[in-house]
Amino acid sequence: MRFAPSPTGYLHVGGARTALFNWLFARGQSGTMILRVEDTDAERNKPELVQGILDGLQWLGVDWDEGPFYQSQRTELYRAAAKKLLANGTAFLCYCPAEKYAGGDHAEPGQDEEPKGGGPRRVTRCTCRDGKPSNPDVKPAIRFKVPLGGTTKFLDAVFGEREFSNDEIEDFVLLRSGKGEEEFGQSMYQLGVVVDDIDMRITHVIRGADHISNTPKQVLLYRALGAQPPVFAHVPLILGADKSRLSKRHGATDVNMYRAEGFLPEAFRNFLALLGWSPGGDEEFIRTKDLIEKFSLAGVSRTNAVFDRPKLEWFNTQYLQKLPIEELLPEVENELRRSGLWKPEWAAGAAPGPDGRDHAWFAKTVDLLRPRVRLLPDFSSWSRAFFSDDFLRDPAAIAKFWKDPKTPELLAKLADALEALSEWNHDACDHASRAVAEAGGVKAGLLINATRVAIVGQAVAPPLFDTMVVLGHQRVVRRLRDAVSTFGKS
Repeated sequence: MRFAPSPTGYLHVGGARTALFNWLFARGQSGTMILRVEDTDAERNKPELVQGILDGLQWLGVDWDEGPFYQSQRTELYRAAAKKLLANGTAFLCYCPAEKYAGGDHAEPGQDEEPKGGGPRRVTRCTCRDGKPSNPDVKPAIRFKVPLGGTTKFLDAVFGEREFSNDEIEDFVLLRSGKGEEEFGQSMYQLGVVVDDIDMRITHVIRGADHISNTPKQVLLYRALGAQPPVFAHVPLILGADKSRLSKRHGATDVNMYRAEGFLPEAFRNFLALLGWSPGGDEEFIRTKDLIEKFSLAGVSRTNAVFDRPKLEWFNTQYLQKLPIEELLPEVENELRRSGLWKPEWAAGAAPGPDGRDHAWFAKTVDLLRPRVRLLPDFSSWSRAFFSDDFLRDPAAIAKFWKDPKTPELLAKLADALEALSEWNHDACDHASRAVAEAGGVKAGLLINATRVAIVGQAVAPPLFDTMVVLGHQRVVRRLRDAVSTFGKS
């Protein structure tokens, strides 16, 4: 298997899905995953984007066994193959200007070459293919000599047998004409991809359905080079909610943007895998090891998939809630490090900090918070008060839950009652709080809501008495007294 991105843009969601399908198939079949960077398009390539593509794949968990290989470093291999085709008569020197023919020197890989109005393509054959150069004084390109008449067939593992009329396939460019001292110039997409796939012993090519029009050309090249074509599997496209091809107008399409937003990589993998593939049945929450076991080309749909952002968010919350806590902790640690809230004593095996907090406390706190978390940055935004004493109280929550004039007195009495507790647990905090509310002649809910805002700054948080336990005895009392002093400043 191979994933072969071009560094002309970021790692698009569609490209990431293609990489994932290749990876799942390779891992499930005990195969080899190769990463190949197709960077021969000098005008459009942006080398700085390569690292972003690699970073996106690594975050997604799509690793590779060989590579990355760069086509820009394999030019001589392509030139040798083109000369072999010249020698066996399946290619010819073309002296015509590139713009004269469809699929000329400037054709883009994967372009839709069908006529706008439908019907068969009109292909003009030049006299160069018959040894009659139109302008022998210029440096020639090398074109493939498409057979006249007949068809080119291949069996697609997703779409079934496909057949193309050779009379609708232009004599496509293999090597551009040379510049300066060069005999020949840059390899074109069709030649480079086939030569690489032969050299790298690729057995299966999984790629987007927009490449189907390239496949007959490549099948012809395989045969001309004396090689057996691989198994082709063209996967459906990914569309936006409006059923047009997924683009920036639908929201983020760069995989690294979802990483920055705080999605879990395994949740994103699970979501992507089900865009155009189904294991059968209604199962949706599928851990990666099970995806590898279940994935097959037979389960790939011919119907285009729709990128559903709410569904992606649902997957993320499912993983936040269901992952074994020790698998979630490294992701939360990375988020707290990013936001400057991490403390080394929370790491596994580290000695407790001066406040007694250790790895067990960290795990318990994350477990308490995760049912209410949607994205990883929630751990350092609305959950900030659980990991730092430097937090702000939400003004809207204060206005809603501290408006009763009895609140300062109740919070002060609760601080005294809690400070006097000999045991610090859920039930002790519960009983003390309800006793203060009853003595003050108010409903317990009034004090509970006011206390929540006092100790974590938010109107909505995990259950109050569980929150008190993880925050700790002294910290809760200190924050209650600070809240009382805040009333005097307002």
